[in-house]
Amino acid sequence: MALLWLLLACGLTLVLQGLVLGRGALRKLTYERHFSTGVCYAGDRIEMVEVIENGKLLPVPWLRLEAMLPSSLIFKRSREMTISEGNIYQNHTSLFTIRPRTRITRTHQLQCVRRGIYRIDSATMTGGDLFALFTPTRQIRIDRRLVVYPALLSEDELPSSWKTWQGELAVRRWMVQDPFLITGIRGYAPGDPMNRIHWKATARSGELQVHQNGFTADPQVMILLNIEESERMWNVVTRPEIVEEAFSYAATCAALLLHQGMAAGFGHNASVQQEHQDMLRLEPEYGSAQLDRILEAMAAADMKIRMSFFEFLRLEAGREHETTLDYLLVTAHLSEPVREGIRLLEQQGHRVTLAGWPENKEAVV
Repeated sequence: MALLWLLLACGLTLVLQGLVLGRGALRKLTYERHFSTGVCYAGDRIEMVEVIENGKLLPVPWLRLEAMLPSSLIFKRSREMTISEGNIYQNHTSLFTIRPRTRITRTHQLQCVRRGIYRIDSATMTGGDLFALFTPTRQIRIDRRLVVYPALLSEDELPSSWKTWQGELAVRRWMVQDPFLITGIRGYAPGDPMNRIHWKATARSGELQVHQNGFTADPQVMILLNIEESERMWNVVTRPEIVEEAFSYAATCAALLLHQGMAAGFGHNASVQQEHQDMLRLEPEYGSAQLDRILEAMAAADMKIRMSFFEFLRLEAGREHETTLDYLLVTAHLSEPVREGIRLLEQQGHRVTLAGWPENKEAVV
């Protein structure tokens, strides 16, 4: 009889602890996850920060957090996290205990190995009592976005054809300043007239700043990138490392042009998600904001062909432009259809240069 009462008491204790600790395990429990930065370059190392807070007077005996993250984000291994890796996604699982009225902050080191726009929409939180009689689960909305730009190359890594073409642009550019074309601001130099002083920028920086004028013959550059590895490529990129190098090449060219005060635009023949349709082609503009737009457009491009490069060039040649453009084509192959597309652009008065990427870096049209 005594044994029966003992078993009954144990069973009652189990159920009671389950009701007290298990059913309300996720009550007053908050979770937040964010990255140390929202924008970085491929190859950069950043941090992912998790904050879990238990706001109630009872402990959580065990808490399991699960989230799906892109495989392009390589995490530093730790005892606190188990990672199951796949080709596209990786599943992260953490298991720990939280004391009453406690906030836990965990920092994870990671490396962004490939460009892209990555979204972390949600995480799954599961808690329970000591014996897992009650295991409530909650889906937590995170809605975080990480934009990874293509890695930038050093100027020494660019082919000599780039330096020659850039020099020709500079010769045509430094003609006569256009007083009606403002391309940015710069520091005051002796001889600058007082009517060119930018007073708001001067107040912000504490030093005299003046408007920077463009030039009457300021070239406008369109960088067009072809993700076709060869003329025979059909749909999906099979050698992504080659295309990633092309994006780095194009990104470096855009950065150098814009840092020199020129106008640059960008277009490509890759497919993108519906939300990024406005990034398929960017008209030439000036400044650091334009560089951010170009780099984000590169990050948004998928490894699938939206249209052939010839079709893309044909559509480009049919556009109406207020002025002639300097086109820089980044393409791995130069087929006869691509040559025909180049001829169509040149018939409209545009200047076309072929960037030798990546195997024949000295090729220039």
